[in-house]
Amino acid sequence: MQVALTIAGSDSSGGAGIQADLKTFQALGVFGMSAITAVTVQNTQKVYDVQEMPPKIVYDQILCLFDDIDIHAVKIGMVSSIALIESIARALKAVDPPAVVLDPVMISKSGYRLLNQDAQDALVDYLFPLSEVVTPNIFEAEALTGMSIKNINDMQDAAAKILKLGAKKVAVKGGHLGEDLATDILYDGIDYKKLQSHRVETKNTHGTGCTFSSAIAANLALGKSFFEAATLAKAYISGAIENALDLGKGCGPTNHFFELYAKAQINRH
Repeated sequence: MQVALTIAGSDSSGGAGIQADLKTFQALGVFGMSAITAVTVQNTQKVYDVQEMPPKIVYDQILCLFDDIDIHAVKIGMVSSIALIESIARALKAVDPPAVVLDPVMISKSGYRLLNQDAQDALVDYLFPLSEVVTPNIFEAEALTGMSIKNINDMQDAAAKILKLGAKKVAVKGGHLGEDLATDILYDGIDYKKLQSHRVETKNTHGTGCTFSSAIAANLALGKSFFEAATLAKAYISGAIENALDLGKGCGPTNHFFELYAKAQINRH
């Protein structure tokens, strides 16, 4: 069985972070493992507190897994400090890592900055060169490039600029443009590809970014090319949003197992 490792924070509400990553891996037929970078106190309404893991613990989690198990893809999510970023980079350089998918969790869906400028610079300097794919949302792409993104052409320009920061391939997520179609732009340094899906009117979108990047990692672990992996990931996250779960008083989670439930004829909306 193919194996993927997520290096990310824990979401106590189960909708995002390592919980979303592991559910995504399992739903797509990949065995998931985790190196936890932080523990959060959160529910569907807000994040109340965050406790980072010591950098040495994160480093040791990664190395002990690579020492024992063949890993076919790595996904990196929330890393909120320079020390954590450096420890992850050192760990990955100490092994022979497979394809790394980096979800640069810097700015939230609402535009709230989660990473200060120094940590953002460290993310680019240390982790972009190790990444096969980076998956910024519109706000993150703007922060990385210093440009304003208003349309598809701007997304393509941003993708080209982000590639110059060191990553090999990029998927700029355009869901926050607010258009009728949710459009993502893929770029591998040669070709652009546009991924589109119909926008689903729902507040239950917690964990969509985590899920999309994890789906790309899972499909890379299964041997798919970048364009194939991202296209399959787009279809998967679109279905998960269409079948989102109305849990809690805030933004509920996507439904990671919607395909499995449908096959089993179980209604879990």
